[in-house]
Amino acid sequence: MQKNEEIKVEERLEDITGITCIYIPVSNVYESVKWYQKNLGVQNTHHNKHEPEMEIAILRFPDHNGNFEIEAGLRSTVPALFLGTATEAAGSYGFTYGDGYRQAVACFITPRIQEMYDRFKKNGVNIVSDIPENRPCGPNFSFCDPDGNRFELWQP
Repeated sequence: MQKNEEIKVEERLEDITGITCIYIPVSNVYESVKWYQKNLGVQNTHHNKHEPEMEIAILRFPDHNGNFEIEAGLRSTVPALFLGTATEAAGSYGFTYGDGYRQAVACFITPRIQEMYDRFKKNGVNIVSDIPENRPCGPNFSFCDPDGNRFELWQP
C-alpha cells in the first residue's frame, strides 16, 4: 500500500461493540482467583466452581447495582477476566519497551484510585509505580498479580 493511499471504511453498523474477556496466564488458577477476588472485587461466574484443581476461571466485575451475572447481549461495560493455567506464559502479561520500561497491557478504570491504592498496599499487592501528582490525564498506578502479570489502574 502506498503512503498516500486512503484506507476506506465501509459505512455500516458497528463491527466491534465491546470486549468480552481479558485472558490472563497464571500458574495456579485456584490461588489466583482468591487474589483477584480480594483485590479487584471479582467473582466466579456460575459456569465454574472455585476448586483447588481448576485449570480455568471466568471472573466478572459487579455492575453498578452489585450484580455479577449479566444477561447475554452485545454490550458489556467491563470485560470478564479469564484465568488459565499456563506453564511458560504465566507472569508474561505485559511488554517491555527498548528503554526497559515494562508496560501493562490492560488498564482498569476506578472512581476511587486512592482507596484502591491503599487496599492494594494493605493486601501486599506488588505496586510497581506510585500515583503521580498533577498528571494531565488523571492519576494512575501500575501493579502486578502474584504471577507478575502487569496491569494499570486509572482514575479519569
